[in-house]
Amino acid sequence: MDIRALMMGLAFAFMWSSAFASARIIVQSAPPLMSLSLRFLISGLIGIAIARALGQTWQLTTAQWRAIFVFGLSQNALYLGLNFIAMQTVEASLAAIIASSMPLLVAFAGWAFAGERLRPLAVAGLAAGFGGVALIMGARMGGGVDLYGVALCVAGAIALTVATLSVRGASAGGGNLLMIVGLQMLVGSALLAGPALALETFDVVWSWQLGAAFSYTVLIPGLAATWVWFLLVGRIGAVRAATFHFLNPFFGVAVAALLLGERLGPYDVIGVAIIMAGILAVQRSRVVVKPI
Repeated sequence: MDIRALMMGLAFAFMWSSAFASARIIVQSAPPLMSLSLRFLISGLIGIAIARALGQTWQLTTAQWRAIFVFGLSQNALYLGLNFIAMQTVEASLAAIIASSMPLLVAFAGWAFAGERLRPLAVAGLAAGFGGVALIMGARMGGGVDLYGVALCVAGAIALTVATLSVRGASAGGGNLLMIVGLQMLVGSALLAGPALALETFDVVWSWQLGAAFSYTVLIPGLAATWVWFLLVGRIGAVRAATFHFLNPFFGVAVAALLLGERLGPYDVIGVAIIMAGILAVQRSRVVVKPI
């Protein structure tokens, strides 16, 4: 892995993880689905405008259009929609930890549904990763965590797994990556607009913190992180790129603690370390072997 890929991976991990803290600020002051739909609309239009200025076109392959819809539905509408609703009652650090189990879910899905075989170290990594999540969840439940919000986060992580499995089709033919990023955000915006209008009222508590969090979410996790992720997958492949997800529990918890003052217990610290080790073991050991 070259130094450019390494820097891209570290940047992606931090940007992706920081989104939980900014999202927590947003949903405490504004309707979650309306906020998210507007975020995707703005990010998508900016991304498409920049893509057109760079000479990128709408002429995409059938696989890319399919991936745009799947990614827009699974990551933007379902994963982020469910997480934005959940973070009205669930702390950003816990939401980040649950979402960070995605690489484990991807490996498990490959074994369960695609006939992939995992080396013993990868199996141990899966067990450790899920065990770390269980450790944190057990400790948090003793403190009165909102189980409905947790369930939404888990459902979101499953949707993110589906989105991740669709990335490879969208990354092929990387000349139009920013166009793809913008289009999948518009898909998410459109899919969220209906539920937002039907279920929510425009009740906003305006503040500079809300404005700063929304602007940051639009430009950094929303646009920049997604673009970097597609570039990273195109440069080193989906499996190697996913290795950087092992940093997400650490970054997510650290940013939430520093920015929001969320308290961390000893089980949180131990659990995060176990999850990081489990994800790294899975991604370093995972191999794809077609069954005979």
